[in-house]
Amino acid sequence: MRRLITFFLSSSLLALSIFILPSASWAYPFWAQQNYENPREATGKIVCANCHLANMKTQAEVPQSVAADSVFKAVVKIPYKNGTEEIGADGSKVPLQVGALVMLPDGFKLAPQDRWTEDIKEETKGVYFSQYSEEKENIIIVGPLPGDQNKEIVFPLLSPNPRVDKQYHFGKYSIHVGGNRGRGQVYPTGEKSNNNFYTAENAGQVTAIEPTEDGSTLITLLTEEGELLNETIPVGPTILVNIGDKLEKGALLTENPNVGGFGQLDTEIVLQSYARVIGLVVFLGGVALSQIMLVLKKKQVEKVQAAEGI
Repeated sequence: MRRLITFFLSSSLLALSIFILPSASWAYPFWAQQNYENPREATGKIVCANCHLANMKTQAEVPQSVAADSVFKAVVKIPYKNGTEEIGADGSKVPLQVGALVMLPDGFKLAPQDRWTEDIKEETKGVYFSQYSEEKENIIIVGPLPGDQNKEIVFPLLSPNPRVDKQYHFGKYSIHVGGNRGRGQVYPTGEKSNNNFYTAENAGQVTAIEPTEDGSTLITLLTEEGELLNETIPVGPTILVNIGDKLEKGALLTENPNVGGFGQLDTEIVLQSYARVIGLVVFLGGVALSQIMLVLKKKQVEKVQAAEGI
């Protein structure tokens, strides 16, 4: 019982601190890690898209094939215009931050640092990698990071060795990649963040626009029935309406402050066996040699026929 009470109190304090003292770093990957056992839904959608509603392009570069127990690089590209700023949790303008998630096949994982090359160490300087959870070392996350310096994130990865661990096999595998820039527009609870646009929940005329102590803005609407209703706009978004404006239900109250977005893609990689490569080379060499021998035999027959006058 004591443990249950302690867990409830700690969970409540954590949830309360998230809403009272929001932090940009909690935008990702904290929410996904805390709310989803697997970051990829059955539909194929990476759960980051549940809060980061805008869609922006993400690119990935991975080798076509890798050998067993080898270190290789996957590069996630998160492009956006330099100098882009967004609205922070406190309403101020802040530089865009980026994050990325790479879902590898079972057996693949982040390469241990003692196997990183000097090039990899240089390319990953200042980047901190972590597993999605203790049980899922094949899912690696990064972020948030300063966006201007991290539009390309290099993931140093290690392939499994099917010769040592028989539960893994050579063949083709899928890799799922997600890349995000900027804060989310919705919290996992369904509430809008201040990085979103706000609309009128009711039709009516604007009678007052008043700032509050916490920095938010209170817009008062007078409905046709004579009822006064309040619309609360958090600190950050720019108000588009003025006192006296008549609004329909769903009319925009603020501009859309979001300048970021999330993108995902799927790619493939082949875990290649040296024995298969050697076998293929030997086979192709045998085919080529057979063709050469057939040509030489044909030439020999033609010479004999010419000598005998046939």
